[in-house]
Amino acid sequence: MSRVFGEIRQNGYVVRDIEAAMGHWAEVLGIGPWFYVERAPLLDFTYRGEPSPIEASIALANSGPLQVELIQQRNDAPSLYRDFLDAGREGLQHVAYWTETFAADRARHIAAGYRVGHEGRTGEFGPFVYYLTETHPGTVVELSDVAGPKKRLFETIAAAARDWDGADPIRDFPAVTP
Repeated sequence: MSRVFGEIRQNGYVVRDIEAAMGHWAEVLGIGPWFYVERAPLLDFTYRGEPSPIEASIALANSGPLQVELIQQRNDAPSLYRDFLDAGREGLQHVAYWTETFAADRARHIAAGYRVGHEGRTGEFGPFVYYLTETHPGTVVELSDVAGPKKRLFETIAAAARDWDGADPIRDFPAVTP
């Protein structure tokens, strides 16, 4: 467990073909079901402090308590995802930590010297921030607010994975109440 951030709750993979990636994870690795949104509602997104009109697809599934996220950026807007792909990489791009005290934790991290790479919010599911912590591929740190609807969404996805029999491997994001 990280002394700074806590327990890693998610591994995030940036991919060029999210549909193929979901199929691989479900069919070859037996992980699913995948909850998929073709156009994630990424709002107030900034890259290195500047607004960036990112468009991305996101899929989430669990393997035990670890959530796996697949991200395919759908445009050329500046982002850490685009930087990762432009460097010729595909695969593990970040590890995520979850918090219910996002604003206080973000302020504490900034005061400790962490720099923001990109940040925004996912519709009603709350804010996230990616810090510039990469020293080799896959070490970017995301801090994600899991208070409110996002926590319920993540609990629903984890529960579906516990009971998954391999049927219906790709699903729409479930509805959660605010």
